[in-house]
Amino acid sequence: QGHLVESGGGSVQAGGSLRLSCAASGYSDDINCMGWFRQVRGKEREALAAVYIGGDLSFYPDSVKGRFTLSEDSEQKRLIYLQMNDLNEEDTAMYYCAAALYCPAGTVFLARAYTYWGQGTQVTVYS
Repeated sequence: QGHLVESGGGSVQAGGSLRLSCAASGYSDDINCMGWFRQVRGKEREALAAVYIGGDLSFYPDSVKGRFTLSEDSEQKRLIYLQMNDLNEEDTAMYYCAAALYCPAGTVFLARAYTYWGQGTQVTVYS
């Protein structure tokens, strides 16, 4: 049984930074697409970043472009990070890692494209 393990959430003052980690393990089939989402209670899950594992490109919506950076670990496959800089109170949310065997073109920002989800890690930004 595979699982995604997230870590790195916490509380940070506005303007600060956090780095989240997500490791995929135990899956019998290759995970080729991973992403980060966040959700505030009562609102829809919002895509933050996505990557095709081993690919050269990562994808960001305009809302976080320039502040958030997804990277892959250089040694451990399917270990990704989300570096978040210049955080503000609107970034307070539960952050989730997601994975799929494959994300068809144009779907990397769609929650329904992902089969596997982590348990979530809380990020709280205070002023």
